[in-house]
Amino acid sequence: MDSTLKKTLKAQAHALKPVVLIGQLGLTSAVIAEIELALNSHELIKVRIRAEREERKLISHKICAETGASLVQSIGQICVLYRPNPGKKT
Repeated sequence: MDSTLKKTLKAQAHALKPVVLIGQLGLTSAVIAEIELALNSHELIKVRIRAEREERKLISHKICAETGASLVQSIGQICVLYRPNPGKKT
């Protein structure tokens, strides 16, 4: 992902609300399925991860590895993910 695309995606994500919340149970298969669904629908999503700093970093990298998404930005408990949907008309 080049810097101009990343900058554009950050600007687009600014107005978004988190669509997935990862809470006490952590990253489960149901949460991964929900993230997959949201990425297919929206391409660019925010995820709120309620965990300690190091655990948030691990969870966000695991999400990217399992879904094929790119981590655009991570600020506090919010991470922004992007995965283009080739079947979606723009």
